[in-house]
Amino acid sequence: MGYNFLSCDRNQLYLMPPALQDWLPEGDLAWFLLDAVAQMDLTAIEETYRRDGWGQAAYDPTMMVALLLYAYCLGERSSRQIERLCERDIAFRVIAANQRPDHTTLARFRKTHETALAALFTDVLRLCAEAGVVKVGVVALDGTKIKADAALAANRTAGAITAAVHEMLLEAQGADDAEDRLYGTQRRGDELPKALQTRESRRARLQACQARLQQEAEVAQTTQQAKHDTRQAEEAVTGQKPRGRKPKAAQVVADEITATAKANVTDPDSRIMKTQSGDVQGYNAQAVVTAEQVIVAAELTQQANDLHQLHPMLTQARENVQAIDHAQAIGIALADAGYCSEANLTEMVPEGPELLVATNKDWKQRKAQRDQPPPRGRIPKCLTARERMDRALLTKRGRRLYKRRGQTVEPVFGQIKVGRGCDRFMRRGEQACASEWKLLCTTHNLLKLWRSGKASWANQHRGG
Repeated sequence: MGYNFLSCDRNQLYLMPPALQDWLPEGDLAWFLLDAVAQMDLTAIEETYRRDGWGQAAYDPTMMVALLLYAYCLGERSSRQIERLCERDIAFRVIAANQRPDHTTLARFRKTHETALAALFTDVLRLCAEAGVVKVGVVALDGTKIKADAALAANRTAGAITAAVHEMLLEAQGADDAEDRLYGTQRRGDELPKALQTRESRRARLQACQARLQQEAEVAQTTQQAKHDTRQAEEAVTGQKPRGRKPKAAQVVADEITATAKANVTDPDSRIMKTQSGDVQGYNAQAVVTAEQVIVAAELTQQANDLHQLHPMLTQARENVQAIDHAQAIGIALADAGYCSEANLTEMVPEGPELLVATNKDWKQRKAQRDQPPPRGRIPKCLTARERMDRALLTKRGRRLYKRRGQTVEPVFGQIKVGRGCDRFMRRGEQACASEWKLLCTTHNLLKLWRSGKASWANQHRGG
């Protein structure tokens, strides 16, 4: 008696389902996304196409948007990989209606409509609110460092960049002289070879880095000169030299920055970011998240420090909540010590949410603070803003609320960066990466809505 194995005949002919609706089970993410896109306003994308019917037919924007959103939900952001999946994957073929847009078309669509695609964040947030999964009584704010499509080793000082630009200009001049001898001064000959075209784009990036470093040196020089002027004015009023070390000359500071500051020649907009595992070349991605882990505000910044992002992010969150006509306003906002400063705590706006911000980064100090008994009695009037925040965090209510911060916002970054493998941007430039971050946050919210099962409009496309 032989083995009892299932037959594996690859020459067997099959009758595949004649309708796409039979290819995927009810409730599949692909069907959900098709229904979700049908609820979105794609006017900004559609208006970029001709209305007279002339020219080569374009792919339906609704299909292209659904295809990108589905790919991002799965962590697939490579246009070449999406093209392959449109041929091999059933869900991709269903979304694309058995069409196969090539990677160039996909990349061009994403680049051309990056602003409109980023604006879908608000549309999806509205869908989440209508389904009842957005509750903004308590939100948490945090930032995470995401790697750029550039290496740390690609950073160069101003001197190295100037030398590289000079060398490339000499190479270009040499190529021009050789072509003049070959074709004559009045003839073009032919298009530049690809190698020279690549050098031209590299030179443009080098010049962008050069301009950025020069601007930083000028800003530092202006700031240092203002310190000198303030010190001299104080000395003129009091007749005495101010205490402390005399600030360096403005030109000296500018020269030091020129000699030591670096810019990345692959992605000039990216910055060196410090993380717990070491320095990375990347961006600082910000998010405001609800207790249900729905993102209500998302932004990307070049600043490695979170300090200046507190009020802009809370303002954006408040505007997004108002834009979707949500009945509830943000009540309490939780943030870690990276957002704490006397100015941030003093500038709290009356119509803004109540803030609970950690004041100490050192874990020993935080532990010692947690071990203290809750404060009693009235709040002394002489306390600074930081001392008032310390007191608020020591209360039973403050401790109970602040414990929710870590379980609110930090898992979201884990779900995006680890769960979907999106810990590095695929595009270059601040605007392109900002659009990509918004798309990642948009698809995060779509996944939360799909898993909640509360979207009443889902699976309505298959009626009949």
